[in-house]
Formats: sequence, C-alpha cells, structure tokens
Amino acid sequence: LELWNERKTGKYEKKVYVLPKHLDEMVARLHLSKLGAKLTELTTDQAAYINVPKTGPYKPLHYRY
Repeated sequence: LELWNERKTGKYEKKVYVLPKHLDEMVARLHLSKLGAKLTELTTDQAAYINVPKTGPYKPLHYRY
C-alpha cells in the first residue's frame, strides 16, 4: 500500500523491494485464500515442536517463497 500511495511522489525507485518476512507470509496467506485454500493456525504444541512462533514467521529470514 505504501508503494502504491507514494507512486507519483518519487519517494521510491522503480526496483524490486523485499518485504519483511511477516508481511511476506501475510501476502502468501491472502493469495492462498483467494485460491480457495483454507489455512489453520498452529496449535501451541505444534509451534513448540517445530520451534517457531505460533503466529510466524515460519521460515528463516534468508528463505524466500
């Protein structure tokens, strides 16, 4: 939204910007819901088992979708 709102101001160069991991995963969730996929939230036990926060991010910072 920021890039769209500032598109005519010259604030941002025309290049690829990498989103912070939490935003990257939020965008992925939104895309999946538009495709009809239903995602569930991790339980506390599941999150502890795979050693990630319950609300994400789920992948390391260097990982890109």
